[in-house]
Amino acid sequence: MTHPLDTDVPRAEVFPVPLFRKIRSLPEDPLNVTEMGMVVHIGTHVDAPRHFFSDGPAFHEIPPDRLCGTGVVLSIEKDENELITAADLEAHAGLIRPGDIVAINTGWSRHARSEQYHDHPHLCTQAAQWLVDHKVKLAAFDIPTPDLPIGRRPPDFNWPVHHILLGHGVLVSENLTGLSALNNQRVEFVFAALNIVESDGAPARVFARPVED
Repeated sequence: MTHPLDTDVPRAEVFPVPLFRKIRSLPEDPLNVTEMGMVVHIGTHVDAPRHFFSDGPAFHEIPPDRLCGTGVVLSIEKDENELITAADLEAHAGLIRPGDIVAINTGWSRHARSEQYHDHPHLCTQAAQWLVDHKVKLAAFDIPTPDLPIGRRPPDFNWPVHHILLGHGVLVSENLTGLSALNNQRVEFVFAALNIVESDGAPARVFARPVED
């Protein structure tokens, strides 16, 4: 479910390329040691409420049970810049239970590491509110952001989808991949994110497996 971390990992163009550097190397040194430097919001990652709310929980304040549990992968295939609507979610309402983790598979991860990836589908605000109303605890996406693509944002853009979700305690995970094998199934998720003190997000390795309904 996770994009491998390298210098070509999916990221918003406003963020710098991650750094990976050997500071010790065999055979000259007795061991290999790699230094890493990166923005926490590139690749597969989880946003904490602190990302948009100065008084929201930082990553180290998120209870572990918010990052794992049962849920569902929804197959909602969309084209370039297309909206994911509340009606799209309502069509899958029978699969979703209060407290679920919901991963939305638009099929867009196939464009990762290409320019087309940045013209991704996105949620309307009504869809974000639908997830809140149905008591989803974490919403995950195979796109760079559930908000409007960067190239289509007006000057006064204020990330309404993030504000709705994070403002109601729904964690957000972005840049997932490999969801299709679990389409429209009940699954058990683990978002193994780094416990970074005072951080507004964290890179994560995401695991999922089918479970009996």
